[in-house]
Amino acid sequence: MDILAEARDVLLQEAKGIENLIPSLDQSFVNAVNMILDSKGRVIVTGMGKSGHIARKVSATLSSTGTPSIFLHPAEAIHGDLGMVTGDDVVLAFSKSGETTEVLNILPSLKRIGAKVIAIVGEHNSTLAKNSDVVLDVLVEKEACPLGLAPTTSTTVSLALGDALAVVLLSCHHFTKDQFAIFHPGGALGRKLLLTVADVMHKGNDNPVISADSTVQDALFMMTEKGLGAVSVVDSEGVLVGLVTDGDVRRGLETGSNFLQWPVDAMMTKSPRLITSDKLAAEAMHIMEKNQPRPITVLPVVDQDNKAVGMIHLTDLLRQGVV
Repeated sequence: MDILAEARDVLLQEAKGIENLIPSLDQSFVNAVNMILDSKGRVIVTGMGKSGHIARKVSATLSSTGTPSIFLHPAEAIHGDLGMVTGDDVVLAFSKSGETTEVLNILPSLKRIGAKVIAIVGEHNSTLAKNSDVVLDVLVEKEACPLGLAPTTSTTVSLALGDALAVVLLSCHHFTKDQFAIFHPGGALGRKLLLTVADVMHKGNDNPVISADSTVQDALFMMTEKGLGAVSVVDSEGVLVGLVTDGDVRRGLETGSNFLQWPVDAMMTKSPRLITSDKLAAEAMHIMEKNQPRPITVLPVVDQDNKAVGMIHLTDLLRQGVV
């Protein structure tokens, strides 16, 4: 047995299944999208066995992208969980054969409740398909399983179609990154999308600032005190006029002159990269990483009047998980 050849064949079979699905999309898919958009309720997703696992994932994707959804286990549904379904809901039912007993058992109740049913099935003439309002066909030529028994290609195709449905609905809802972040407040996603510069910047007494008439020595003392490796240079109104970093000081000291007594405005960077406090922390990371000719580690933070109100350091972003 050639292990790699076998694995590649599985991937090719499943990829082919998705490719074959693309030209088969028709008005039924549009009808399914419009049915969900017109609904005043939620999308109730159901399925049994392997189809149930796919249904759970699709329901989670719908919920996280702006389409309220819950998973309904069909076996639990006939013992009371049907109470979570209302006439305003749309039921998305997954079944390869369209003859799954547990799913068929809840159809009469769904019809009596008044919920619309969208079937995602591999058999267009099945009982589930015939009793659904919209049918999305996920028929596959064969499973990747050499026995033709384990759901493999069929579940991959069903999952891909569910993703397509969720993403199209996302676009129709004009779902934004900020909305996405609200549903993902934990972990890296939430930190990247919700965290602003104001949340992580050094401000007030922790903000290293010196006046434009100071010396390089004053800048060095301020950098040492605040520990950020840089200092913002401001005029009498607090407006940012330049930036001095510890790298600037080291390079100046190599001159061997009385560099520390120089006026700071003689060696500062007069047009440094900067950012405002309302920007996302992820944007600050992008500015630092993409700076040319070399990445930078600090950004002065200014307000709308260009006054230096803070400073953000690369380590602040890394500590918060903004990577």
